[in-house]
Order: sequence, then structure tokens, then C-alpha cells
Amino acid sequence: MYGQFLLANYDRCPLAIESGDGCHIVDETGRRYLDMITGIGVNAFGYCHPRITAVLIDQAQRCLHTSNLVSHQHQQRLAEKLCAISGLNRAFFSNSGTEAMEVALKAVRARSTPERSRLVALRGGFHGRTMGSLALTGQPDLRQNFVFPGADITFIAPNDRAALHAAIGPDTAAVALEPVLGEGGIYPLDIEFLQDARQLTQAAGAYLIADEVQCGLGRTGKYFAYQWAGILPDIAITAKPLAAGLPLGATLFTEDAAQLLPPHSHGSTFGGGPLACRVACEVLDMIDEVLPRIPELAAQFRDRLEGLMRRHAVIREIRSKGLMFGLQLSQPGRPLVDAALKKGLFVNCTQGYVLRLLPPYIVTEAEMDETVRILGEVLRGADTRASPAIVPQ
Repeated sequence: MYGQFLLANYDRCPLAIESGDGCHIVDETGRRYLDMITGIGVNAFGYCHPRITAVLIDQAQRCLHTSNLVSHQHQQRLAEKLCAISGLNRAFFSNSGTEAMEVALKAVRARSTPERSRLVALRGGFHGRTMGSLALTGQPDLRQNFVFPGADITFIAPNDRAALHAAIGPDTAAVALEPVLGEGGIYPLDIEFLQDARQLTQAAGAYLIADEVQCGLGRTGKYFAYQWAGILPDIAITAKPLAAGLPLGATLFTEDAAQLLPPHSHGSTFGGGPLACRVACEVLDMIDEVLPRIPELAAQFRDRLEGLMRRHAVIREIRSKGLMFGLQLSQPGRPLVDAALKKGLFVNCTQGYVLRLLPPYIVTEAEMDETVRILGEVLRGADTRASPAIVPQ
């Protein structure tokens, strides 16, 4: 079916999923796999969580869709909750992280002038695949052939404070960054770098956009990763785990930034529907309950991975923030991903040489042990010939 009917744009693993429960997925033959990538960070509470399932069923019997010509209580409650946990003032709902970034860029564009139109982003950063969000994505292989000529964007290396100071000036409209680069290989930004970004943008009259699609909503141990630096961006975006797998993204604004998108300046047919918003409200309530435990879970998992690194020289470095882990390898990671899958563990590789793990917030110590056991078996025979670390430059 994939070869005949679907666009051949994904490099899929040889796995067809029938169902899932907890931290496991089940293929069409009934074989179970421990999922440590969780739908690329979407299934923060695993599969078929009873609270989420109950809300889905109840709301499906009431109303799936309205349109934004009218209001509904779940959208209002979700916006209020997101503003409360983020420190921002207004929310706009769309269908995905890339759409949420487009909304942010549209607001910045409305404020730009010929003298203030340049954007600053990070090498290795990822902000989506639509035309605007892709223009900000600091990965040349993804941008090639798909970015309109003339985009005025300066890319700098993550955590390069000198480059950040040099890049921001009177012509800067906005700086966009992921507080933890996800697709770029799990690179947490230093607190000082984030604080500099906030101070420099304020001094220059530019906006700061925090892309929290992968690192937000509890994954790092705070609601939003920028909160580790004690800063408040002008705009923040979130998506992946927000509605537990239903399409939903949110762009959050300060009151000042929100004025850039007045009535009729933007819209979304499906964004913020009653089903997705009600599920998202339940997800945020669940995050409230589990958030205090995430640093403990992260420390337990990192301790096990560090033990794995001591036993296997193919792991050159472990980068992490909360429940985001990147294992920098000395050889390509995709063969190891395939080998782990054969043993019942689902992880993935990004940037060619980084094994990425995004465990669900419900992961147990037994499941951590199982993950490390299988990775150890896969790594035992791995080639340890040195290869340079893939660092965004």
C-alpha cells in the first residue's frame, strides 16, 4: 500500500501498528514493543490511558466540531490554563506545531518594517515544514529547494553567546529558538544563552519566540523549558503532547504581541475544536499531577544511560534535559535503531548519529531497565571506530 498509494516521503520502520497500551505498541501479528519515542513526543501518557479514553468517548457523544464562528467552554478553559502555566496572556489554536509557528511569524511580519525585518535562528534548529517555519529551520538538507529566495535570516550556533550578541541589532525583528533542540540532536540551551537572548531582544525592540513543540508541556520538568532560565518570551508555541495525539497546536502571546493579529487577520477551520480542546484540558490536569516526579524519573533514566555509556565506547556523549535524551554515537544510528526494533524496543535516530529517546511520563523503572538492557545487547557488537560528533555549526 505504501509503495502504490502513499507519497513516498517517509523512511518508515518495518512496523505496522495495530494497537497500544501504556508504554507499549502492538503490531499486526500481536508482538509487543516498548516505545521510547512515544510518537515523537506526542504520547506523553502512553497509549490508551483510561482518563484520556474516557474523555474522548464522552466528548465524541456530545460534539466533535463547531468552527470558530462560535465559542465553546473547552477552548476557553484550555486558553486560560495555557496562559496560567506559561505566564503569557492570549492563545490561538491551530492544528500542529508548524502551524503554530506560522502564526507567530505572521505576527512578527505584521510588526516588521523594511528597516526591521531580519530574523535570527539557530543552526540545527527545527521549526516545521511549511514555508515560513522551514525558512527558520537551521538544517540545510531540509531547507534545500523549499525556501523562497530573499528570506533575511541569520543562523548562529546554539549556545554561542558572542554570536548571539553580534546577530541581534536594530534590524532584528525576532529571534526564534528551541530551548532544547530536538530534531537537532537534543541540545539544551544554556541558561545564560537564553537569558542573553531575552535581554538582547528587549534592548533591540525585537520579539523572542520560544518553540516548545517538543520540549514543552512538562517534558523537561517544568511546564515550559524557557522557565528554567526565569525568562518570559513574547511568543511561545506548543503542540505535540497537548491533545494526546489529536491534532492541536497553540501559539501563546503577550498582550502586546497579541495586538498584531486583530479580527480577520488569521483563522483556522479546525483549530481549537471541542474534542481536541477537552482532551487537552485533561492532559494538562494530568501534567499538573506528574510534573513534580519528572526530574526524579529523568535522573533515574539518565543514571542508567550513563552506566550504558561506561560499558559501550560507541556512545560518545549523553545530552539530556528532563525526559529528553540524545545518545551521541561514533557510528550511524539507523542500523542500531533497526536492531533494537527486532528485539522489541522502538527508538529513533536524528542527525544521523544520535539515538533519541523521549520516554512517556508514565515510564517505570522496570521499563527503563528493559530499554537499557536491549540497547546494551544492540551496542555490544557495535563498531567503535571514531567519528566526529555532529554538532550544529
